[in-house]
Amino acid sequence: MALIKLTAVERRKLSIFFTCLVLAVGAWLFFALSNKYEYEVKTTVSFKNPPLNKAFNPLQSDSVELTVQGTGWQLLFTRMRIYPKDVKVDLRPLSKRNFVTFSEQLYRINNDYSSNQKIIAVRPDTLYFDFTTRKVKRVPIKFLSSLSYVKQFGQSKPIQLKPDFVTVTGPQELLDKIKYWETDTFSRKKIDATIIENINLKAPSDANVSIFPNTTDVKILVDEFTEKQLNIPIKVIHNKEYYNVKLVPDKVKITFMVSLSDYAEVDVDNFEAVVDLDLWKKDAATELPVIIIKKTPFTRIRRVEPLQVYFMVKK
Repeated sequence: MALIKLTAVERRKLSIFFTCLVLAVGAWLFFALSNKYEYEVKTTVSFKNPPLNKAFNPLQSDSVELTVQGTGWQLLFTRMRIYPKDVKVDLRPLSKRNFVTFSEQLYRINNDYSSNQKIIAVRPDTLYFDFTTRKVKRVPIKFLSSLSYVKQFGQSKPIQLKPDFVTVTGPQELLDKIKYWETDTFSRKKIDATIIENINLKAPSDANVSIFPNTTDVKILVDEFTEKQLNIPIKVIHNKEYYNVKLVPDKVKITFMVSLSDYAEVDVDNFEAVVDLDLWKKDAATELPVIIIKKTPFTRIRRVEPLQVYFMVKK
């Protein structure tokens, strides 16, 4: 097939034509997207200023459909999900009635959005609520953390929270599901000293629930750790027939890490090592593994020697 050969003048004219076409299309798109349009956006509802003396339960879905007026550009970006995630509804009218209407709050809602977009209608326009008496419950605070320590350092005592309980207020059916209340995740790296800080509790996910207080003080005692060794006597468990059992050896040497502040106080009484005679009675074992069933909190065992012991049984 023969190719069409164009002269330099024809190529220049063709280039000018396509350039003008692109510019014309671009100008048309610009003016078209600058015009005002109405479009629908589905979003969720969140609540603020809940009534203090009664618990409420919405009687409809937490999602609504907004009719929004905006430019074509805003319509384009809205379809790309660039839009406020929720609409905040003021619940102060519930002090006098059991419903709120969006039409009464559209001016404030539009001001909250601080955008050239304008919400002109919401479906449904009216939200109805059922009321119950607010109940009070006291639950423990659960500390969430992500901690890492400098080498040879670590937590040496239980974490202290003051207060360690929180008072939760809300409808009974919601309070029944709450067993504890979590803090925000407390993150620290390369810790080498005791930490004392005030941290936030997680905000209630339901506007019908409130907590007091909303912060707590956390104290994490941190100390340097060092190595220590002890020889622990081994006890025999599950010896229901009271056999005379001789262990060889009858002690186990444990090597563990302990905080400097506890070094002198940690002794043999803080550990317990056992062997299980059932392994011989049921499985005919010739050696019994040593199990450490008790140790001081926050000590870290590094080695147990030996791991298994020989034994002799006299019936």
